[in-house]
Amino acid sequence: MKGIPMQTGVLRVLRATAASWWRHKELRRTGQLKLARRLERETVLRDLVHLRQAATLSNAHVTCGDGGTFVQLGWTTVSTFAPIERFPLTALAVARGTPFIDIRPVTDVIAFANLPRVTRDGSVDPEPWGPGRAVSLTAYIDMVEELGARIVNDPRPSRPA
Repeated sequence: MKGIPMQTGVLRVLRATAASWWRHKELRRTGQLKLARRLERETVLRDLVHLRQAATLSNAHVTCGDGGTFVQLGWTTVSTFAPIERFPLTALAVARGTPFIDIRPVTDVIAFANLPRVTRDGSVDPEPWGPGRAVSLTAYIDMVEELGARIVNDPRPSRPA
């Protein structure tokens, strides 16, 4: 990954995750080792691209709620129904500094559902209301934090207490 040092531990985790997928295990069990290795390599390379995007895109963030875990990468979303603790790609992204919004403590789901989305391309909506409204990541974090969400790797500038 250009510009971002890649630790061996990150590659180890991604390789182990790819090797543990049920499809790759089944290919190995049936003797299709070359195909399993090729698919695992492709998976690791795809995950490395996602990690690079999570580290470089200004509005990239990880969200975890009762419905699963999502990595928002501009126009791309990577998700699973599992919590962040069982999704190594997101745990690695957060460990490397990607903002993490834990919405599991949020109890007002109606207010949460009515929040605007985070802008995908970095532009700010001049009129952030109505259908399809979008706000910056920092504005979104302000709104979701008021509802009780927990923020890790907060990208907002520190404010005096």
